[in-house]
Amino acid sequence: MILSEEIQVQTINHLGLIAGIIDEIGIEKMINDALGTDEREIVTAGQIVKAIILNGLGFISRPLYLFPQFFEDKATEHLIGKGILPEHLNDDRIGRIMDKIYDKGLSSLFFMIALATVKKIQYQHRFFPFGFNIFCSRGQI
Repeated sequence: MILSEEIQVQTINHLGLIAGIIDEIGIEKMINDALGTDEREIVTAGQIVKAIILNGLGFISRPLYLFPQFFEDKATEHLIGKGILPEHLNDDRIGRIMDKIYDKGLSSLFFMIALATVKKIQYQHRFFPFGFNIFCSRGQI
């Protein structure tokens, strides 16, 4: 006799590769370090940014309030973090994180992530914009 168990199927698709790259580069930690964390939060700022990136690469164009629907059939605990459910990725939380990112400076955060990525993959460059070359020559990356 076979016991019937409830089986829940969740997808990862190409998002597993993207989540792995985000983890490898350390983007989540960089965002958390830059924006700060609060132990009362279920989802950190870095996890929200990771979810935004995954959603953006899911080729879905929907209003922000429908953001949790994108993750309903996805393995959110595997992709984003243990204990993270789609309903935790709501428009209120995303909006607050976007405000923090704006206040911190999106360009500076992007530059910090870009530098970390170049360093991680050990990219040998021949030409970058003037400011980047000066920054690299000072041993900052």
